[in-house]
Amino acid sequence: MNGNRGTTRFALGRLGWPVLVGLLALVAIYAAVRQLESASQGLRISAQHLGSTPVTVFRPASAAAASSPSPVVLVAHGFAGSQQLMQPVAITLARNGYTAITFDFPGHGRNTEPMLGGLNDPDRSLETLLASMDEMGRFASRLAADDGGTGRYAVLGHSMASDIVVRHAQSQAKVQATAGISLFAPSIKADTPGDSPRNLLIIDGAWEPDMMAQEALRVISRVAGPGAQHGTTYGDFDTGTARRSTLSPGAEHISVLYNRATLAESLAWFDAAFQRPAQAAPFIDARGAGLGLLLLGVVGLAWPLAQLLPRITPRITERTTQRTSPGPTHSALPPARLRWWSWRGQAPITLVPAVVTPLVLWPLPSEFMPLLLGDYLVLHFALYGLLTWAVALLLGRRPAHLPQGRLMALIGATLATTAYALMAVGLPIDRYVFNVHPEALRLPLIAIMCAGTLPYFLADEWLTRDPTAAPGAYLASKCCFLLSLVAAIALNPPRLFFLAIIVPAILLMFVIYGLFSRWVFRRTGQATVAALANALTFGCFIAVTFPLVA
Repeated sequence: MNGNRGTTRFALGRLGWPVLVGLLALVAIYAAVRQLESASQGLRISAQHLGSTPVTVFRPASAAAASSPSPVVLVAHGFAGSQQLMQPVAITLARNGYTAITFDFPGHGRNTEPMLGGLNDPDRSLETLLASMDEMGRFASRLAADDGGTGRYAVLGHSMASDIVVRHAQSQAKVQATAGISLFAPSIKADTPGDSPRNLLIIDGAWEPDMMAQEALRVISRVAGPGAQHGTTYGDFDTGTARRSTLSPGAEHISVLYNRATLAESLAWFDAAFQRPAQAAPFIDARGAGLGLLLLGVVGLAWPLAQLLPRITPRITERTTQRTSPGPTHSALPPARLRWWSWRGQAPITLVPAVVTPLVLWPLPSEFMPLLLGDYLVLHFALYGLLTWAVALLLGRRPAHLPQGRLMALIGATLATTAYALMAVGLPIDRYVFNVHPEALRLPLIAIMCAGTLPYFLADEWLTRDPTAAPGAYLASKCCFLLSLVAAIALNPPRLFFLAIIVPAILLMFVIYGLFSRWVFRRTGQATVAALANALTFGCFIAVTFPLVA
């Protein structure tokens, strides 16, 4: 009987837990998708193109809302973003009686027209973005007039686009109100009139750098005076001098777009600007919890699926020693783990690439790809990986050989892992967060990016998953890589400033794909599987999200 109990416990551990976790993950994914999709209920959503620009129009579908003019708000995304990123704003406005328009700037998202200029000619880049904004402004004004209105509309922009919408509103008399999220506005100077732009709202995340909050106070002080404070409305909507600055609690540069306070403040501001009565309980598309649940389900499902992968390299406790004489075979003892601070320990392999990479790349030109900042990232990944390999080989480290006859198992496991990493994470991100759909003209760029990420992930997975790696090697390695990126930005802020925006995104990807690679390695015993999958995934995501420049 005791033997049967032991067998039952063993079966539960090997089969029951993966099945249970898989079912819970699927339930979480279903609940999250249902919540996210329900946000757009009662809306008419139409997609179209203006030239090369993908445009989506969100309208209230109810007869009452459709029979009366609905104010139009033009919503613009920031650097390396796309119109999906602005869905919470657009859906919140449309569910409360507005017509909201989102679009992709040139070089961004699925807009196949490159952004002219790039880092070498920022004035040309600004000109390109403003021309796109002006085209969309004419579309918004026509839409407002066709709906029975006066042709007046409002604009809202995030980060890079906050400067664009401010400049656009300053030059367009039909802009009734402006909202800048994570705003910087160099066009607003000490002598700028108090109504330029008309009726300006500024929203920053409370967790963003303090310079953002100070910039907001500088801008509204043109009307409020030197004692300007966050959370107070100054000026007058009728004269166009209304000004307000707020800080959304618990939000940083990206999550500020999903913050309930951000969405409620934007809605209330446009209601006041268009003289619409404030609603007692407006619908707010604060989808952060739904996105978190969806991501949790996708990550959780990866663990039981990893148990289906083939065992490629035997576990260290399964390996047997060579027998030189008859007798029983004994399990090999696990190899001793490296110490951190010996000259042959983990520290040299981890620290040398982190220090040397930004110093070597600092003076070198990197504008060799039509991908804004992607060209620097591919060099950073590649050099960091090559230096890691070089230091490891100099210290006598050698990767384990692939067991004979296991090549097909390695290929199959890599294809399955890569497919899940790209599709299970990529499809939800593409629908709810930002574009990761590869346009044809980006396919060569994906290949180049993967050629850069491959040396890094092959070296990193080998050295941090190896049984001899020091405790905490994986965490330390990823922290050092991110710190090396921060050092690169600090060495050359004019050229690499926008990299600071995507460092949190890379951190999140390291966490997600770090869990994937941990589970895949434990199952397959082969670090190459997750290394190849991560290299392909990172290379693809970077190549399809960073702006395409001419």
